[in-house]
Amino acid sequence: MEGKAISRYVRSSPRRARLVADLVRGLPVEEAYAVLQYCRKRAATPVLKTLRSAVSNALSSAGTLQLRVEDLRIAELRIDEGPALKRFRAMSMGRVGRVRRRTSHITVVVTSATGRV
Repeated sequence: MEGKAISRYVRSSPRRARLVADLVRGLPVEEAYAVLQYCRKRAATPVLKTLRSAVSNALSSAGTLQLRVEDLRIAELRIDEGPALKRFRAMSMGRVGRVRRRTSHITVVVTSATGRV
C-alpha cells in the first residue's frame, strides 16, 4: 500500500530543498523523521510536514490494523521547481535589478517496506 502527498508553492528554492531530500530518500519513515527533526536546514520543515501527510494518507487508506508506521519506507521524494515570484530591487545609477524568489513543489510517496499489504 502506498500513500502520497504533495506540497505546492513552498517558499524555498528547489536547489536548497534537494539537499534535504537527498538525506532521507529511500530511508524507513521513522529514520527519516529523526533525520528531518534535527536537520538545521530551513527546507527540512516543509519536507517533514509533507512526509507526515503521506504517512497519514497511507495509514488511512490501508486501515491502521493492516499497516504500521514501522513498515513504511520512502519510495519517492521529488523536489520540482515551482513558479518564481519576480521582485525588483534598486541598483546603482538608477537601474533596476530583478530578484527571483523561487518556489518548490514537494512530492513524497511512501510504500510498505514489507510485502504484507
